[in-house]
Amino acid sequence: MAQSTRVLILSGPTREYLDPVRYISNASSGRQGAALAREALARGHDVEIVQGPAEVQAPNGARVIDVVSAADMLQQALARHPFCDVLIGAAAVGDFRPCEFSTSKHRRTAHSWRLELEPTEDILTRLAASKGWRVHAGFALETERALENGLRKLIEKKLDWIVVNSPAAIGSDEAEYRLLGADGSKHELGLVSKRVVAARLLDRLEESLTRIRGR
Repeated sequence: MAQSTRVLILSGPTREYLDPVRYISNASSGRQGAALAREALARGHDVEIVQGPAEVQAPNGARVIDVVSAADMLQQALARHPFCDVLIGAAAVGDFRPCEFSTSKHRRTAHSWRLELEPTEDILTRLAASKGWRVHAGFALETERALENGLRKLIEKKLDWIVVNSPAAIGSDEAEYRLLGADGSKHELGLVSKRVVAARLLDRLEESLTRIRGR
């Protein structure tokens, strides 16, 4: 594309600390976010990544902002969202955090440790409020009613595109993926690598942005 495109990617897991040494997290590796950044850079786009504690490094050429918690990621995303053209929410953001944080390590005892959790704020939903003309995409990891839940998230978060996958995608090189569009389109990507997912999603995002810029 003739115009420079600024791509903001949210990647990796988040951690919600219970005390100074223990936290709640998930098995996200950050590989999909890195694959998206690599593909976007190869196409000549300007790439910025807000990344949780990932197992992989972001590719050279991308600006990386390291974060830990869901609140951290939201804060950094809000600060950078006004300057992007495309937002890709590929992070596995924790849905819950402890209601209380202990400033000292919780010692082992013979008794149960009961945790009370509260929901974190949904980042893509929050950013949807200031979406404007921007193109937004997200990912939906589903264990049941994948298509139904993916379509619901597509609508609720005001996304242009959403990639639906199962837990089999976590930490694996290949998995089954579906790509759903706000225009009603459905693309069965099949058993493919994260690199292929990145390429197919960037194809759709570029097409969407070109249509917007051509209006």
